[in-house]
Amino acid sequence: MEPAQIFAATVLLVSYALIVTEKVHRTVAAMGGGALIIALGPHFGLIDRASYPSEIHFMREAVDWNTIGLLLGMMIIVGILKDTGVFEFIAVKTAKLSRGDPWKIMLLFASTTALLSAFLDNVTTVLLIAPVTVSITLSLKLNPVPFLISEVLASNIGGTATLIGDPPNIIIGSGAGLSFNEFIINLGPIVVVVFILSLFFLKYVFRAHLSQKPENIDEVLAMNEWDQIKDPVLLKKSLAVLAFVIILFFLHSALHLEPSTVALLGASMLLLLSFEHPDKALHQVEWSVLLFFAGLFVIVKGVEEAGLIERVAIFAVELTGGDLIVAMFVILWISAIASAIIDNIPFTATMVPLVHSMSSSPELASQIAQLNGNPLWWALALGACLGGNGTLIGASANVVVAGISERMGYPISFKEFLKYGAPVTFLSVLISGILLYVKTFII
Repeated sequence: MEPAQIFAATVLLVSYALIVTEKVHRTVAAMGGGALIIALGPHFGLIDRASYPSEIHFMREAVDWNTIGLLLGMMIIVGILKDTGVFEFIAVKTAKLSRGDPWKIMLLFASTTALLSAFLDNVTTVLLIAPVTVSITLSLKLNPVPFLISEVLASNIGGTATLIGDPPNIIIGSGAGLSFNEFIINLGPIVVVVFILSLFFLKYVFRAHLSQKPENIDEVLAMNEWDQIKDPVLLKKSLAVLAFVIILFFLHSALHLEPSTVALLGASMLLLLSFEHPDKALHQVEWSVLLFFAGLFVIVKGVEEAGLIERVAIFAVELTGGDLIVAMFVILWISAIASAIIDNIPFTATMVPLVHSMSSSPELASQIAQLNGNPLWWALALGACLGGNGTLIGASANVVVAGISERMGYPISFKEFLKYGAPVTFLSVLISGILLYVKTFII
């Protein structure tokens, strides 16, 4: 290996090791790795001064600003929406509709979480829904852990369906140039089937908890969900803007608008309509997440410039024998397994250029040209998003829910999550692989 390749590989592996082991915060690890690539890259021949006259030019090329802009815009919109109390309203309404039946509570909360996660960031969704779930279940004298686990599994499954539902999809959509509609058309039906079958599995494994008769049901039924709405005027404005943004997501390809442009336009409109000081809205933005993405993109760009991605792609094509079907299943299962072990965000960022290189190989390119789209992208999305359910550290939403549950006095151990998450992941990936194959090569 050349010095540039050794340097880039070392930075990538050390950064990943720090992220996985959580020795330091993942944002610090990503920023540190990105800084090393920029600072020392020219000395190892990694950054060509003819192509990138300065570090700024390299950063501008490396960072996927479409992903950053999309996340920033949606974080602002959801942050303002959070202040209206609408999420608490949904939670109380869901509990009342269930009439205190534990299975109905799980079904309604999981379905609500999956639906919201398809159109909002799944991390934000569970961050808002989980505390209310704990409150409702405790008022009924029920153990909240089964409900929280079902919600986080539902959030990762539901987020798989759309471009904006799960961070890996945002990265894939931006890197592959895929539209909001393409994600829904190709992944939506698969996700619906996977979600329904997962619900049956959850009902079975949690049957002991769901057979309990809840206490204090009268207290919950007496709650008025409308009391949860703190600002009705702001709620109307927020929902109108959110509806406008979602419509534009469906039409962005026809209108030649990037998803980030749509999200930032909606955020700007809502800031104007809400009359809130920008500092309050921007305080809701998870800047550490955005900086994590930026640092990670720089690291991956360095690995790509070193030629490592291309080498791995050639090896992967040789491993599959140049067969597109084999390549699709290899990407699906490797993505699922890897995303269960490490956070699916850095894994996906690394895989996007790899899939690009594989798709452009002569062996696979000719087969892809005969199809309506590239199934390798959908295999990557399904594997990365559904694989995140495999372990407690597989996806950011998992860690968020575990933290909330622990603060409420109900810690979720790695082993306990694995007991339910691993079977759901295996079932989800198996079913999605079969459906993707049928959709791509048979129908």
